[in-house]
Amino acid sequence: MREYLDLVERVLTKGTVKKNRTGVDTLSCFSEYYKIDLSEGFPLLTTKKMNFKSLLHEVLWYLSGEDHIRNLRKHTKIWDAWADENGNLETAYGRYWRRFPSAQINPATGKYEVKEIDQIAEVITTLKTNPNSRRMIVTAWEPGNALHSKLPPCHYTFGFNVQGTKLNCHLTQRSGDIALGIPFNVAAYSLLTQAIAHETGFEIGYFSHTIIDAHIYVNHIDGLKEQLKRKPKPLPKLEIVKKPLEQLQFEDFTLVGYECDEPIKFEVAV
Repeated sequence: MREYLDLVERVLTKGTVKKNRTGVDTLSCFSEYYKIDLSEGFPLLTTKKMNFKSLLHEVLWYLSGEDHIRNLRKHTKIWDAWADENGNLETAYGRYWRRFPSAQINPATGKYEVKEIDQIAEVITTLKTNPNSRRMIVTAWEPGNALHSKLPPCHYTFGFNVQGTKLNCHLTQRSGDIALGIPFNVAAYSLLTQAIAHETGFEIGYFSHTIIDAHIYVNHIDGLKEQLKRKPKPLPKLEIVKKPLEQLQFEDFTLVGYECDEPIKFEVAV
């Protein structure tokens, strides 16, 4: 995937050294952007081996709306470092996707009451009834939660846009770990876009991505330089059983034709 390798090269070349909360310095660039044509294949990196099963379990966990990782950790440990001893997670993206707390005035009492909004369901309804809408936005950023969360949402808002017969998705990310996080983010939101397109009758269009602070941890530099030497292979295809999003299970997703280079080990900065 050339777009990813170009991002790596830009940050390695132009990034400025920044300190951060983890104690491991980064090379950082402001407001990096790229766009990927999803019709050309599923954007799972081929210049290193990616754990697709772990990625799929994570996306299905988001869609479940759970605010804990007790079920997720049976399949992957990727969120263990940020959960408490009971598996509760302050930054549970799916909780806000599916149950965002909204304070609304009750006309009868004149008082505010909290109502939970299923943002994913609202997007699907809008795509079926008013696909030209410019208001199909999902956010995981709740300011009160972000103030005390151990790790506030990184990929915090995304929007859908229809052009002709194609469904496009744009993701905005406040902070992006280019070696570890970004490859998962690209594939996860592309998978979500394809699944929603299937339910709503659209073809898949583009995934676009803005990263406010795009960074490379200094202990990841050598691994990324090795990756830049590798030639991208043809992208695989993702096959999804055509079911409503609510009914999709792990077995309904099949990755076809994935060829990749050897894994590259990157340490997680917590």
